[in-house]
Amino acid sequence: MILGIAEILLAGMAFDWLARRLRAPGLLGLLLLGLLAGPFALNLLDPGIYTVASDFRLVALVVILFRAGFEMNRQQLARVGARAVLMSFVPCLCETAAVTCVAPLLLPLTTHEAAILGAVLAAVSPAVIVPYMIQFNREARGTDKGIPTLVLAGASCDDAVAIVLCTTLTAAYVGHSADLAARLATIPVSVVTGVLSGLALGYALHRFFKATDPRATKRLLTLLALAILLTKAQPWVERFVPYSALMAIMAIGIMIYELEVRAAAEISEKLGKVWIFAQLLLFVLVGAQVDARLAWSVGLAGLGVIFAGLAGRSLGVFLCLVRSNLTARERLFVALAYIPKATVQAAIGAAPLAAMGAAGMGTAPGSVILAVAVLSILVTAPLGAGLISFGGRRLLNVGSGV
Repeated sequence: MILGIAEILLAGMAFDWLARRLRAPGLLGLLLLGLLAGPFALNLLDPGIYTVASDFRLVALVVILFRAGFEMNRQQLARVGARAVLMSFVPCLCETAAVTCVAPLLLPLTTHEAAILGAVLAAVSPAVIVPYMIQFNREARGTDKGIPTLVLAGASCDDAVAIVLCTTLTAAYVGHSADLAARLATIPVSVVTGVLSGLALGYALHRFFKATDPRATKRLLTLLALAILLTKAQPWVERFVPYSALMAIMAIGIMIYELEVRAAAEISEKLGKVWIFAQLLLFVLVGAQVDARLAWSVGLAGLGVIFAGLAGRSLGVFLCLVRSNLTARERLFVALAYIPKATVQAAIGAAPLAAMGAAGMGTAPGSVILAVAVLSILVTAPLGAGLISFGGRRLLNVGSGV
């Protein structure tokens, strides 16, 4: 497996470089490499890689959430607070609603099955969005109005809402949840408990680091280990209270940044270096999960559903920004920033299919849901990355920040 990782790293850097030379997002080259080398094409990857692929994706997601947390300060959060709360669930719900209405007209799905598909599609990709927002923060693009922070906070919460929504709708479909409304009501509770526990842990870690004064590398390793433990402990915690480990991880970063900017900057710099490694594995493995033939099976109907969902999501974004101080160009940028999908769809796209099979139900709807999820990765990840990069430079002003 070590040899397989080395091969991915070398080939990934080559494909990333080639994509950038062609003026395309580097992640497009990594996804293409995964598609070509994966089990649905040339099958060149070491089989042992697949046994730990979910662990690699988890580490990459933890790194991305910490980086998001370390880029948010209290002043900017206060500036965009109410809007960020709205952005965390309104676009997600609007996209889910749009897909729920359109999918039964274009695909062989019932309204409930279409709602599950909508929840799968409703998550944006932090792995695509966060690096760009960090870059724009450091270039002071849109920072005078807190736009990168608005997108960072909203998109990170959006994922937690979409995952819980998908899990809840799937459980209700296969008969494991008697009260759908009550389960949906736990979503804001899980976000709040996650944030509060993360802030408390961030404060405790700050005190611990002040007392022991470890090097930045050891602080980073402590944070990564704790974050992985939090994600693994989430099912146990949820026996007692709704909980989102993803929100806790981001909140840890926010608290440490608030208490000690210098230490946060040192850890963030280390995280940036880890991300170089993590993104190579992440996007290649996401690409390897994609069966292009499956995506092709839903064809234009699948594309129609995806773009209907994106239209609903964009409407949700504009609704959240009504009466804000953002210009029309800046609002358009925020809508573009909410387009890309990749990591969450790769992680949960097959979950409804597996749940239907485990319940002894017909799996045809699950196969359609997975096919559309795969197609959304192929279409929106490179499209969204390109539009964010272009839009950030054309639509955002360079300001003084905070």
